[in-house]
Amino acid sequence: MSKFWSPFVKDLVPYVPGEQPKLAKLVKLNTNENPYGPSPKAIAAMQAELNDSLRLYPDPNAERLKQAVADYYAVRLDQVFVGNGSDEVLAHAFHGLFQHDKPLLFPDISYSFYPVYCGLYGIRSEVIALDEQFQIRVEDYARPNGGIIFPNPNAPTGCLLALEAVEQLLKANPDSVVLVDEAYIDFGGATAISLVDQYPNLLVTQTLSKSRSLAGLRVGLAVGHPDLIEALERIKNSFNSYPLDRVAIAGAAAAFDDREYFERTCQQVIESREVTVVGLQALGFEVLPSAANFVFARHPHKDAATLAAGLREQGVIVRHFKQARIAQFLRISIGAPEQNQALLDALASL
Repeated sequence: MSKFWSPFVKDLVPYVPGEQPKLAKLVKLNTNENPYGPSPKAIAAMQAELNDSLRLYPDPNAERLKQAVADYYAVRLDQVFVGNGSDEVLAHAFHGLFQHDKPLLFPDISYSFYPVYCGLYGIRSEVIALDEQFQIRVEDYARPNGGIIFPNPNAPTGCLLALEAVEQLLKANPDSVVLVDEAYIDFGGATAISLVDQYPNLLVTQTLSKSRSLAGLRVGLAVGHPDLIEALERIKNSFNSYPLDRVAIAGAAAAFDDREYFERTCQQVIESREVTVVGLQALGFEVLPSAANFVFARHPHKDAATLAAGLREQGVIVRHFKQARIAQFLRISIGAPEQNQALLDALASL
């Protein structure tokens, strides 16, 4: 431990992202990246920003992007917040909305950044076990809390909580913020953004990293009641008043404007997911019902860590978590059809 550290730093347990291997010719199915590139309109918009104007600061309010989001979801400008990836947006939410006396609630199997943020911001939390089918049970959250957060579809399971169940949670917790983290919603779910006008305690976060193929750009957003958005803006402007650069604002706004490309590539991923699920089941895998761009699968007779290592030897990378309840599962991102077939072929040989 460095003598120069602030005392709390030694106790932090940082998030570990999925591996980004440097080897060529890998079938990389471990980080839920989209196999299809960004919208050509987004690329053109970004290229148009690569000029002398980069010497000038970007719009600190990213209004062009906020307007594109507001138009897309039919909400008002003051209901939209944007930041560097949904991770930064989530960080501001933890900092500005979840620092209360009562504990923050989230599932035991969930996005592993949540406990990291609790450690960073000194937030007390309680984990709520998923049921035997790895689903969220709304009634389990009927307890005192200082907020509720969960991914929908859940990660790493891919399981979707129906919009009616989300609404049940909101009704049962009118005095707490309920944050629905929709990183994967575009691959099979209905967004809770449709509920923000009815529930002032609802905040919905999304990312452009997955369904809009802009993981390399780092753009995320939140939609909710203006009071919640103002809290995020106050945190952001006390932390980094220019979070999104000119290129990111232009590319992200154009990605929202190109609905046709977005819908087509999402549908291609969904179709590939269903083909992959059938292939995995034919090999004897149990696959949880997924509404994401990945699947969560286990084999009744094969050890997951051994399978992951065997796949790696054949140049196929998937994600394996060591957490007790899910240690026998592999999380497999949906790639292009030929990548998915390479995965199935490699598994068959194992």
